Amino acid sequence: MPDTNEQDSVIAFGPFRLFAKSRLLEKDGVPLHLGGRALDILIFLAERAGEVVDKRELIKRIWADVNVDEGSLRFHITTLRKALNDKALNDKALDDKALDDKPLGNAGEGSRYVINVPGRGYCFAAPLLRAAPSESRTSQPAASPRSLPAQLAKMIGRDDAVEKISAELAQHRFVTIVGPGGIGKTSVALAVAHRELAGFDHQVCFVDFGALTDVRLVPGTIAAALGLTVNADDPVPSLLTVLRSRRMLLVFDSCEHILDELAPLAERMVREAPKLHILATSRESFRTEGERVHRLFPLDCPPQREGLGIADILAYPASQLFVERIAESLSEFELTEEDAPLVAEICRRLDGIALAIELAAGRVNAYGIAGTASLLDSRFSLLWRGRRTAIPRHQTLSAALAWSYDLLPPAESATLRGLSVFVGPFTLEAALAVASCQGISEGEGVEAISNLLSKSLIATSPAERRLRYRLLDTTRAFMADKLVENGEADRVARAHAEYFRDFLRDIAVKSTGMQSAGGFLPYADHLPNVRAALTFSFSDDGDRTIGVDLAASAAQFFLELTLLTECYRWTQQALASLDTSAVDSRQEMTLQAALGVSVMFTQGNTEAVRSAFTRSLELARQLDDLHWQLWLLRGLHIYLTRVGDFHGALGTGEQGEAVARKLNDSAATLNVDWMLGVAHHLIGNQDKAVRFCESAMVHNPGSQRLNIGHLGYDDRIVALVALARGLWLTGRPERAVEVARYTVREAELLEQPLTLGISLIWTIYVFLWVGDWASAETLIERLIDHSARHFLGPYHAVGIGQKGELLLRRGDVAAGIEHLRRSQATLYATRHRIMTTVFATALAEGLASQNQPDEALQTINEAIAQIPDHGESFDMPEMLRIKGDILAGSGNAAEAESTLRKSLNLSRRQSAVGWELRGAISLGRIWEQAGKAADARALLTPLVARYQEGLQTRDLIAARELLGNLN
Repeated sequence: MPDTNEQDSVIAFGPFRLFAKSRLLEKDGVPLHLGGRALDILIFLAERAGEVVDKRELIKRIWADVNVDEGSLRFHITTLRKALNDKALNDKALDDKALDDKPLGNAGEGSRYVINVPGRGYCFAAPLLRAAPSESRTSQPAASPRSLPAQLAKMIGRDDAVEKISAELAQHRFVTIVGPGGIGKTSVALAVAHRELAGFDHQVCFVDFGALTDVRLVPGTIAAALGLTVNADDPVPSLLTVLRSRRMLLVFDSCEHILDELAPLAERMVREAPKLHILATSRESFRTEGERVHRLFPLDCPPQREGLGIADILAYPASQLFVERIAESLSEFELTEEDAPLVAEICRRLDGIALAIELAAGRVNAYGIAGTASLLDSRFSLLWRGRRTAIPRHQTLSAALAWSYDLLPPAESATLRGLSVFVGPFTLEAALAVASCQGISEGEGVEAISNLLSKSLIATSPAERRLRYRLLDTTRAFMADKLVENGEADRVARAHAEYFRDFLRDIAVKSTGMQSAGGFLPYADHLPNVRAALTFSFSDDGDRTIGVDLAASAAQFFLELTLLTECYRWTQQALASLDTSAVDSRQEMTLQAALGVSVMFTQGNTEAVRSAFTRSLELARQLDDLHWQLWLLRGLHIYLTRVGDFHGALGTGEQGEAVARKLNDSAATLNVDWMLGVAHHLIGNQDKAVRFCESAMVHNPGSQRLNIGHLGYDDRIVALVALARGLWLTGRPERAVEVARYTVREAELLEQPLTLGISLIWTIYVFLWVGDWASAETLIERLIDHSARHFLGPYHAVGIGQKGELLLRRGDVAAGIEHLRRSQATLYATRHRIMTTVFATALAEGLASQNQPDEALQTINEAIAQIPDHGESFDMPEMLRIKGDILAGSGNAAEAESTLRKSLNLSRRQSAVGWELRGAISLGRIWEQAGKAADARALLTPLVARYQEGLQTRDLIAARELLGNLN
């Protein structure tokens, strides 16, 4: 039976090890290149080792629904045997029956692994050793930020280049491999990167710019490759912050079209990140300070002279590459003395360009070496007449591509031209949709794509879910010119845009729209094509009707990928293009909702956010779409809490309660309970907050939630932080700490940047309140690093403010005040008002301790004035307490006592025992000085008695010390 363990298992035979799940074959520990079909056959036969597998069953398993004859099977069996050095392959004098009758050898070189049983099928006959998954591979180092693409199993003629570039990279830190298209720059760069993995402790990251057309996305592309979430208009500062502390190698591939943007950024990165190394590939150098250029020259070709034999010609890497590629498709190919000079001539005429040589080798199967040479002469006669060695390399590659293109039948050439519209990988369905606009039927399209793949004009791109195809960049550029020449560019671009509009719309329908999450994530590799389709649709040659439809379909796609800036750009453009005379309400609702989310998390809590959510909610009500109404109420609820309108948030939650009743859905009811609980906590109704949010502790994390914008703004985690804080405020500090730690662990499991940031911000206060400075410091430093990594600007400002508050508690008042002021400036600028009063309170306390009572009093009064709704806010009792302490310190005992009484009364109304205890301690100290010890004892004693836990927390220790003095 095949191994069903999620980990890979190993099948060992002779010097070979086969990792079926990883689709990897090793010989003596070294990866062995094997074609896809041959590897499929090996895996299937090895899984059923010792059994005779019928040929028809084998064909059905390997080729599925494709009709092939036994000749194809025999061809790939031969390829497999050759790779394994199967003795059966060398017994050429024996027929299949004779091979079957021969005894098996030992499992070593020359052993027989795959045997033919005449009339029945094939059998894997070698003894196997199966290892447990945990033992199947040696311990591997941790993965780099983005796994490197595989390097070539065998690279020809570039060993010296790899050696030199590695040495240059160690010495100069910034090396660019420069050369023409198709010469092998990427292959060499990958070989260097794999070689340097250990030296950089596997911190090697590959960034492919080949599919990027918008230079504004260069910093975001680098950040995405590093696994960072881009939620800022300018991610460069935070990107540099991450890179400064890392020893890392960044590999930038295919940079020539974005040099104006990338060159200054790369120069700055190398200058400001002293441990960073950059290896780039480009058709021209960056021309920046510190760059070391390594020019990659063509493969050495045999000279044009008489008397060269096979050995002489095969001593040159260009000839080796040509023959190697022929052998991959013709397993029994052997170079003859007659053909050897022709091989040398072909390599010279192709100027040693690797891609051109490979294209030519791919035609030998059809035309032979002599025929290939004659066709080459005919096609390139104008280019090469009188030519010796200095043909422009781009022209050489273009000529090779033109020659290959001109050999195609009409259906294949039309299909290939159409495929040039795709940016990056594409599926068979997408290719057929575009081909149909060229008048090519589905059957013709499938056949054409299969033939183009076999002719190396289309490559396959690995994918987890299904096969993807792609054109080499040089092929795509050449075919795009042909598309324009044939007057087909607009028609094909329109078909491409229509396909992705329908594709994304279907996914949205299947995932029930924005109120659920995760449906688009498996299709992230379509992002370059979605961008290209939108760009065309909104261009002068495009169709804005398609563009609006596509933007609406793509809105959720961008949000799930947390590409907020792009979401804002396209939704805004689509809304501006709406035909007001025939507006589709659902379409506008989707666009307005996406606009609200993207603006809120990229530009701050502006009125544009409220306007977008309000308009979208109005449309949802007109459409009587309850799910959308609830989702939009959740978005509006978040906005209102962020701007400090806590009563507005409560009203929004109450509207959601009515919608949830109509839906009669338990998940919706839970989400609304949490919305209400968070609003009550922020207003100051702590008993209600705890009651509404307690369900978050037992709720199944796997059930559906209203994840706002699919950004990981997880409702359950938000409810848990409100619960943790509410427990401390209602006099249960140990339980509060327990829930706070649990909340952070749960947020970590979700791997959602916003959710983890929220959990850190709000649980930090639990540790500050109980006086656990060490835990608070750990979480604060983590928040600052996390928010910088994921470009969460307001969250980073909150972390700075919390660090300031911790510094105050530890006695470093001057540094604490500086941090708090810096934090406040950012939070006011982004209208992130939910934290501004908290930090103003801490700032006032710090100023008072610095003997600046007037400024302290002004600061706390301004903070109190920010609170609307008659002072109903979770932190109002604490603000009043701090004001009372400032007044007491200034000698205004009577006014201080009056203010502290207000704090106590409000604390009691809010059921905030934590604030009430603090207020009582402050008032008790005033009464102690005034000779009212009995009154102070009467105030404090019952409060301390109410605590059944957390007796060693900061405030309870202070209360008991004061009682001791009073006694």
